[in-house]
Amino acid sequence: MRIKLMSLLFMVNLITMTVTAQSKDEAAVAAAVETLRQAMVSGEKASLEKIADDKLSYGHSGGKIEDKAAFVEAIASGKSDFVSIDLTEQTITVSGDVAVVRHKLAAQTNDGGNPGSVKLAILTVWKKQGKEWKLLARQAVKLV
Repeated sequence: MRIKLMSLLFMVNLITMTVTAQSKDEAAVAAAVETLRQAMVSGEKASLEKIADDKLSYGHSGGKIEDKAAFVEAIASGKSDFVSIDLTEQTITVSGDVAVVRHKLAAQTNDGGNPGSVKLAILTVWKKQGKEWKLLARQAVKLV
């Protein structure tokens, strides 16, 4: 009986350690997603540049694709102005130094002084560089 209990405790401990290791990366990716959300709302150029990978491919729901420079400039200049962004139904899958994040985005916008709203499904790909997660790719699809 005692051996079975010890074996069970050992297995639970092993599983917990494995889940914890995964959750640390997932938590770091979730924090990076939140940093991106805040930077997009604030329009802070330095934060946008820091979170985006140099090889960023940023896809809009209308089909437009931007590189890092165009993405940062559009947000920082206010051409693409997010007043608020709410993310829901987020999932994070980490595989080594790559993470895939999916979520729903609901935002209030003020592009070019024209108030609006948008509802999107978003797929982002993140790449770990050192201890930081950088946005490598993003694709949006309009939700009806």
